[in-house]
Amino acid sequence: MSVENKVGTYHFVAEPFHVDFTGRLTMGVLGNQLLNAAGFHATERGFGIARLNEEEHTWVLSRLAIELDEMPYQYEPFSIDTWVENVYRLFTDRNFAILNKDGKTLGYARSVWAMISTVTRKPADLMALHDGCIADYICDRPCPIEKPSRIKVKSTEPVATLVVKYSDIDINGHFNSVRYIEHILDIFPLEMFREKCVRRFEIAYMAESYFGETLAFYMDQEAGTDSYDIEVRKESGEAVCRSKVTFGN
Repeated sequence: MSVENKVGTYHFVAEPFHVDFTGRLTMGVLGNQLLNAAGFHATERGFGIARLNEEEHTWVLSRLAIELDEMPYQYEPFSIDTWVENVYRLFTDRNFAILNKDGKTLGYARSVWAMISTVTRKPADLMALHDGCIADYICDRPCPIEKPSRIKVKSTEPVATLVVKYSDIDINGHFNSVRYIEHILDIFPLEMFREKCVRRFEIAYMAESYFGETLAFYMDQEAGTDSYDIEVRKESGEAVCRSKVTFGN
């Protein structure tokens, strides 16, 4: 199978309601479009959410790392290429390239996904999915950014708290993965985004949270850098997700 058949390309526009006060696409919307591209690619190749749901399975995003030189501007068309880098028994690595209307690469993303049973919520064997045909789409196209890192947060005092509301809940009944991105970036003052841009954003999902739960956000700044490690915890102290946000000029 050729590389062209393994890579999916999907087209989007930075609509006015998708951008922030700088006129650039928000990280939350980009994250959502990355997930859309992943869904389109999987569906076209026979392992999309709708088909998996019929077999009582679904995809769950485990890790995501996005690294950007710039964001699309308001009204600008852009495209996302996506491809499968590796398939393991319980996880698969999926990569992305974000390109402007002229084909210039604006950035890349890496993600890690698991397939779980919608009945038991436990991981399922990917190689048992349709006789392992997902492995036919493994592609050696390079993705020149670092894989998601290990994030540790030592802080014991929260910088923000949040009660999970209606708009945070997705079709699976738990906190939407993209809403975490938005709430994490809401920790920072507006002036930070006026002066700098998010150059790299990482998030690792660890546990599900539900309507009405109170979540606390803890943050460490790496000494001498504009890089911040963030952990979201339940009232019990259980970590729900961890994130690393790196700003640059």
